[in-house]
Amino acid sequence: MSTSTAPSTATSTSVDTPDVTVTVIVYNDAERLPRAVASVLRQTHANIEIVISDDHSTDATEEVARELAARDPRVVYLRLPENSGGCSAPRNRALEIARAPYLMFLDSDDELPEHAVEVLLAAHRERDIDFAMGAVHRIRVDGGRRTTWMPHLVAERRTLDGIEADPRLFFEHLSTSKMYARAFLDRHDLRFPEGIHYEDQLFSAQAYCLAKTFTVVPEPVYRWYVAPYAASETASISNQRHKLTNVRDRVHVQRLIDAFLAESGHVSLREDKDFKFLKHDFRMYAGDLPYRDDAWLASFADIVNPYLDTLVPGAYARLPRAERVVLQLVRDRRLSDVRLAARGLGHDIAPRRTTPDPADGRTYWGEEIPHSEQARHELDLTALDLDTRPFFTAQLRHEVTEIERGPGASTDLTVRTYDPALRLPVGPQRATLHLSPGRRRLTVPFRLCPVRPGVFEGHVRLDLASARLPLQGFEGIRHPVLRLRHQGQTHTGILLAPLALAPFAARVPYHSGALPHRVTVEPEGHNPGRLQIRWQPVGPAAMLIRPAVRRLATPRVKRAIRLAASALR
Repeated sequence: MSTSTAPSTATSTSVDTPDVTVTVIVYNDAERLPRAVASVLRQTHANIEIVISDDHSTDATEEVARELAARDPRVVYLRLPENSGGCSAPRNRALEIARAPYLMFLDSDDELPEHAVEVLLAAHRERDIDFAMGAVHRIRVDGGRRTTWMPHLVAERRTLDGIEADPRLFFEHLSTSKMYARAFLDRHDLRFPEGIHYEDQLFSAQAYCLAKTFTVVPEPVYRWYVAPYAASETASISNQRHKLTNVRDRVHVQRLIDAFLAESGHVSLREDKDFKFLKHDFRMYAGDLPYRDDAWLASFADIVNPYLDTLVPGAYARLPRAERVVLQLVRDRRLSDVRLAARGLGHDIAPRRTTPDPADGRTYWGEEIPHSEQARHELDLTALDLDTRPFFTAQLRHEVTEIERGPGASTDLTVRTYDPALRLPVGPQRATLHLSPGRRRLTVPFRLCPVRPGVFEGHVRLDLASARLPLQGFEGIRHPVLRLRHQGQTHTGILLAPLALAPFAARVPYHSGALPHRVTVEPEGHNPGRLQIRWQPVGPAAMLIRPAVRRLATPRVKRAIRLAASALR
């Protein structure tokens, strides 16, 4: 594909060769493109070239990009003659005109930390390597929370002689966290595969396997802005998991990686790569399975099951039992059970029921003894010691089966507790609901009564107006938990909300807080679907009082307020 725009004259006539070319790919992102380019221009290593590679945007991106190129001779604007629909073509076209011996890639909605180029280039100049990679900071756009992507893989500086030295690096499949030697890419004719999604996974797997030597540095070299729960129509490709085409694309790339491993003589890495697929790629879909209908789940099984059958058995054996259960239920097409099991991932939530087999003494997930040998192996929960483990680690399941609005800001909940291993004694159980929007916990006792062996049910009124908030109020989300005591030990479990719960809200003029709040009761909307409560200060005073209280509420002032309050009790 030819380009329709040549590099700007100021750049192309420069006698200096840049040390590094950073390609910024963009499509219809005129608003965020300046931020991305500015982050490259701020680099502490200034001898760089920036290629803005535009995948034929239809918004104001072209105008914005041309203005950026006009301001700084290091910026080159490249516009593809037609839209490719992916990231590969813009990157590959930029590679054709890049002048530097080292190459980096940046998406228009992300940024580079100011030392990124300097740190990675220093690794290349320290010794002859094929690429250098560093830490990626993931920043939530819906709250600013910052975490490190795959922190255990970039915790220390090290140079590896090939991926065999640490196959776990397959999990770090981003092309944007790396600086490549141009000679390495050209020597292997390594380019991004066009016409497919998840191109980074194939490109990175090939780079890992083809590289003789590469260096990992712990310094942050990329800022990845993430909107995990964006609206479906605006979500990034990796967040469009509701689309079956997304599932097909991801599986297709895995097959391409498998073929490459076989052709390049890296079959020994297959188990590590398969484990990465199960633990990362499949696991991303698994968290959403409770929210899918039968037709979607059936199509999902049609797509993934043929591929799951090709994976190395050792990859399954490395997974936690809860994830193996979900995988097997998908393979057995037990769709209703898939939803139940997927809600327990990551939270040690019990199934509603387990079934012992008198013939072999094993205990299996669900209401029946599995029929196939494979299913018996994967759904076997015996090793979890559900009936003998300490009570505080017991696997219970608490489901909110009914929610009704009460008077004011109160909510009436019907809670059903499943105890498949029969850990709770016969008879009514004293339970407590806990919620902590501030320093003081809201505690509501209630009773769970037996319905049948292993199943209890109770009713509790949660009055959100009685929650004591901090002086400056509270803005955020909390998830109520349910606590039970038995034989001197306390068990704490989450509350699963009805997935179809329609959110409802109430305005609460808190007497113990500085401001009135809008309080919303809703399902979590992702992962297990916990019951969640959202607080939001409201009213004209929220814009004035809350920031002032925040400024004044230093630790010393807060301590004085607490002492005064205790003296008046």
